[in-house]
Amino acid sequence: MEPVVDTMPIGELLDERRHLLDVAHWMLGSGLVAEHVTDEAYREWYALSEHQRDRIGAPRAWLTRVVGSISLARLALSEGDGGPRGPVDAASRGGSDPALEDALGALWAGALDALTPAERAALVLNDAFGGAVAEPVTTARPADRGRRGPADVEPLDRARHSLRARAARPTTPRVEDELVDAVRQACADEDADRLAALLDPDAVAFYDGGGKVRTLTRPVVGGPRVARSLLTLLARHPRTTLHTRPVNGRTGLVARYDGQVAAVVSLDLAGTRVVQVWVVLNPDKLRSWNRPRA
Repeated sequence: MEPVVDTMPIGELLDERRHLLDVAHWMLGSGLVAEHVTDEAYREWYALSEHQRDRIGAPRAWLTRVVGSISLARLALSEGDGGPRGPVDAASRGGSDPALEDALGALWAGALDALTPAERAALVLNDAFGGAVAEPVTTARPADRGRRGPADVEPLDRARHSLRARAARPTTPRVEDELVDAVRQACADEDADRLAALLDPDAVAFYDGGGKVRTLTRPVVGGPRVARSLLTLLARHPRTTLHTRPVNGRTGLVARYDGQVAAVVSLDLAGTRVVQVWVVLNPDKLRSWNRPRA
C-alpha cells in the first residue's frame, strides 16, 4: 500500500506528542507549561515550508530538539526572575523511562557551546545542562497572513460540492448505518480496495490536527488516496480500536488508543458512497470525548 506523505498510524502520532510532553515536563516541571511548549514546537514545524519539512529525515528528533530549545529559553528567563533552577530530577518524580532518559541525554549533549555566556551562567547552577538548539524556521510575513491561496479555496469548493451531492442523493438512516459500518469493517480488515469502493472516486478527506499533532495539512483528494490515508492512520494495532458511534447527530467512527478517544471521523454520504471524510485529531477538540461520564 503506497503511503500518504505526512500520514502515520494513530499510535505513533499520539506517542510522539506524549514523548514531547514528557521531555518538556521533565525539563520544566509543569504539565501545563509542557503543553504550551509542545504546542509551540508543532507551530514551528508547521511554519516550515513543505520542502523544508521533507528534508527533515527524523521529524520526531527535530521536534525533540525544538522542545529542548524552547525549554532552555524558558529556564533562562525563569532563572533571571528567580524562578526554578533547572530541570526536575527524574528520581524525584517517582521513577524514569529509559527511552526518555536516552532522548534527554542526547538533547543535553553539547548545548553549552550553543548558549550565550549569560544563558550559560543562568542555567549552570546545579548541573551542566545540554541540548541541541533547533534549526531556525521561516515564519510567514504579517502581510501574508489571512491571504487565501488555491490550497485554501479548493476545500471550500469541495465542501459546497459535498452539500450539493448530499441534497441530490440523500441517504436513508438505514443505508447510512450500513455504509459507515462497512467503512469500519474495511478499515479493520485493512482492505484498501474494498474501502476505496465505498468512496466516491472524487472523495476528499480533511485532517484537523489543530497544529497540535503531526498530520496532513492539505486535503487528500481521490477515493484510492483517501482510502490509503485512512488505513495508514487507523493501522491495526492491539491498543487501537475503531467503533461506529453517533457523531454530530449522524453515524460516524470513533478511534481509541489505550482507551482514550484519539480520532473522531465524520462521513458525508451521497447515495451509497462516501463523498467527504472529516477526521478530528486536535487534542483540544477531543477533550470532551475523554471526560469521565457521570
